[in-house]
Amino acid sequence: MGATIPAAKPLIGDDERAAVDRVMRSGMIAQGPEVAAFEREFADALVDGRDCVAVSSGTAGLHLGLLAAGIGPGDEVIVPSFTFAATANSVALTGATPVFADIDPVTYCLDPQHVESVVTSRTKGIMPVHLYGHPADVTALGALAERHGVQLFEDAAQAHGARWQGRRVGTFGSFAMFSLYPTKNMTSGEGGMVSCASPELIRAVQLLRNQGMERRYENEVVGFNARMTDLHAAIGRVQLGKVDAWTETRRRNARFLSEHLEGVGVPVVVDGAEHVWHQYTIRVEQDRDGFAAALLSEHGVGSGVYYPVPNHELPSFGLTIDLPETRRASQQVLSLPVHPALSDEDLERVVAGVNAVAKAGA
Repeated sequence: MGATIPAAKPLIGDDERAAVDRVMRSGMIAQGPEVAAFEREFADALVDGRDCVAVSSGTAGLHLGLLAAGIGPGDEVIVPSFTFAATANSVALTGATPVFADIDPVTYCLDPQHVESVVTSRTKGIMPVHLYGHPADVTALGALAERHGVQLFEDAAQAHGARWQGRRVGTFGSFAMFSLYPTKNMTSGEGGMVSCASPELIRAVQLLRNQGMERRYENEVVGFNARMTDLHAAIGRVQLGKVDAWTETRRRNARFLSEHLEGVGVPVVVDGAEHVWHQYTIRVEQDRDGFAAALLSEHGVGSGVYYPVPNHELPSFGLTIDLPETRRASQQVLSLPVHPALSDEDLERVVAGVNAVAKAGA
């Protein structure tokens, strides 16, 4: 059977190690010139030159972006429940209330019609997640936000380089956050990047990440220590030069899977979307967890379930609301390996394994 094919695999090579060594030798390890260079290069490469601020994590990026946009106690921000908890957590950390909306069953992203139904007088923002690397319908969501006089924010944690109607994600909202966690399409080891629509937002995020100060000991606001180190930025700069080629490999891998898988629901890319395949997520309608267990034990193919417990049902929120598509997705989704480290033999093994397990369970 061979070694297990992992569901995700960070790609760290000699270039990244050399970049870290270069920073170590320089003696400038905390936030410095590498971070500044990474911010400029990320802006030019992935968000059409929109100004960016590097931070210590994707969650920090969402939190600081929301604070910079004026979100706070008494406000509501509409978010999906079918996502990682950081999306809703970041809203709650500002003192505002996350309001959960249902998803489109095809894209797994916020359903604009359901979002409309949960807008209230306290709504101050709508924050879609470009889940699995498929862009949300920011045309409809942006129009909805404009109609109600609220802001649009983007959780682009999984969507480096994705486009909607030809335009890059991360350029639609007041701010957008990209995660740089090890399993994302590119990494800095740990970290996040915030793209902002205005100089005022950029400066606010910069102040908040650095104890509220632009000049040392001149603290203008109460801030955080959410800085990125030059060590992390050096890794990110190297990865930035590789992410486009990796994305094309992910797309090729996804095409192969979609063309050959049988007996499961394969992902759909809707018109106008350019998917970057952070995850390749199928639907298994009967005993998803048993399917994953058989895939691993009988075929050595790893997989992942993102996300088995909707955010609104987590103990941290504990809400009883009816989000039927969120509930259905949480019970059926299974993400297969699609990462750039897969060989042709790996892909064939993934297909053979999924098809065999699906046939056995039919």
